[in-house]
Amino acid sequence: MPDNQMMTCLWFDTNAEEAVDFYCSVFKDAKKGVVSYYGDAGPMPKGQVMMVRFHIKGQQFFALNGGPVFKFTPAISLVAVCEDQQEIDTTWEKLLAGGGREIECGWLTDRFGLSWQVVPREIMELHEKGDQRRIDQMMKAMMSGMKKLDLAKMKAAYYA
Repeated sequence: MPDNQMMTCLWFDTNAEEAVDFYCSVFKDAKKGVVSYYGDAGPMPKGQVMMVRFHIKGQQFFALNGGPVFKFTPAISLVAVCEDQQEIDTTWEKLLAGGGREIECGWLTDRFGLSWQVVPREIMELHEKGDQRRIDQMMKAMMSGMKKLDLAKMKAAYYA
C-alpha cells in the first residue's frame, strides 16, 4: 500500500529496475522498495519486472516496465533541490553518468531519458522573495550559457 496519497509513476520500456538502482546510487537517502513481476496475465513476459517502488528525498515513486509505447519528454522533469555547490556538482555528475546529456539552466537528461533540474535551495528562496529586478539579473546570468548552475555566480548577479 502506498505511504502517501500521490506517487509519481515513471514508465520505462524494460529497464525499470536498472533505472531505480541507478537513482538509488545517485541520492544517498534513496531507498528501493518492493519489486513485483509480471505473471501469466501479461502483457509482458512472465517473470519480467513489472514495477519497482522507491523513495528519493522523501518522495515516493514507482517505476513501471510498460514496453516501448511511451517515452519521457522534458515537459515533465524531476527537481533535485541541493543545499550547496558541492551537492549540485555531485548530483549533476552522477545523473550524467553513463550517457546523460547536459541541457542548460540547470537541466539535464539522464541516460534513461528522464529530465532533471538540479537546483540550489538558496536560488529557489531568492525567487520567492519576489524582487523582480534582482531575479531578472540572476536569470540573465543563468541564461548566459550556464548549464550546471553556479550558485556563486547566480548569487553575485542577484546581489549586484
